[in-house]
Amino acid sequence: MNHRPANLAAAAMLPHVILRHDGEAVADAERTLADALHSIRAHLGMEVAFISEFVDGRRVFRQVDSQLDPVPIRVGGSDALAESYCQRIIDGRLPELIHDATRLPVALELAATLAIPVGAHLSVPIRFSDGALYGTLCCFSTRPDHTLNERDLGMMHVLADFTGRQLEHDIRLHQEADFLRARIETVLAEGSYGIVYQPIVHVLENRIIGYEALTRFSAEPKRSPDLWFKEAGAVGLQAELEMAVIEKAIEVLPDLPDGAYLSLNLSPATLQRGQLEALLESVGPSRIVLEITEHDAIDDYEQFAAVLAPLRQKGLALAVDDAGAGYASFRHILRLKPDIIKLDVSLTQNIDTDPGRRALAVALIQFAAETGSKIVAEGVETEGELDMLRRLRVNKVQGYLLGRPMPFAQLATRL
Repeated sequence: MNHRPANLAAAAMLPHVILRHDGEAVADAERTLADALHSIRAHLGMEVAFISEFVDGRRVFRQVDSQLDPVPIRVGGSDALAESYCQRIIDGRLPELIHDATRLPVALELAATLAIPVGAHLSVPIRFSDGALYGTLCCFSTRPDHTLNERDLGMMHVLADFTGRQLEHDIRLHQEADFLRARIETVLAEGSYGIVYQPIVHVLENRIIGYEALTRFSAEPKRSPDLWFKEAGAVGLQAELEMAVIEKAIEVLPDLPDGAYLSLNLSPATLQRGQLEALLESVGPSRIVLEITEHDAIDDYEQFAAVLAPLRQKGLALAVDDAGAGYASFRHILRLKPDIIKLDVSLTQNIDTDPGRRALAVALIQFAAETGSKIVAEGVETEGELDMLRRLRVNKVQGYLLGRPMPFAQLATRL
């Protein structure tokens, strides 16, 4: 019987878990337990220490620390729980502290006592906060040891309590991650997302020059798209979700007005998987603008540029989004040499009344003029903001004042 706690309270109520990439958090926890196991074995002068889990009538060894060669047990190995010291200690037939197992008739009933052999032995239960039994923490030596005492046994109990808390936490993380992964997989399988398109307007020429594709999710819970993508990233499905969204977004490209481009958001990590070029073959990259945001970290700019180079050679344009929102956007601009710099809403909002915002916007506008980039101002919502941007010679604008994001079916009636 598996004694792990039942699915820890309705998964929908659990807090979001953001696991570090490639399971680093889990690996760190395993190293912590391994170090603790080694320490208790060395401190007690024992030859073998292990953490076991009771699973369906078997004792499974989850952590092992040993100085014996060959090692009598291995991680992942198992044996019948009914034929173990652990079971007899849990049910009270053997004491938790044994100085010499060969002097106890109940221990001699077990083949391991003479086969290994087992001399000194300490074993204590590992329980979770609700009292559920996980397994045992054990130490043993091939020789008797009459120096072991109740204080040593107390240390074993302290470590077992710590181990129980750590294992319970890890199980909770896995359960939450499994729930979140299943939720993202359901969104992908059912296509529980749609695309809305927001116009980007050249205000001097009074025409739409492009559209930014934005994702809207219909699945529960109702929340902003960035949280859905963040959750997908937490469970290793960000690339799958981003590529699915882009595949849906580019379906309308042939129906957009001639000369209008489509602006897509993609994380650097997904781009570096190399799938975008193949996806864009059917529509051609020349009408695509790829947006990299302030929130997207780029660890290796040279590698990123190398992956992007074939697409840029085919006409794809690169935009740095959220310019002015933080330091990362400035680093992106300097290292990537984008075709378009998108002024963040934090700069354009109240730009007509806030000299500080206006000064920083002017600096970016001047930088773009000297480097050959184009400026697009985002988040424009008032006539005052639009008027000031025009005075600053920013003519490409995006925002609710000029057009809200909407599904293409509605957009088509207004083109």
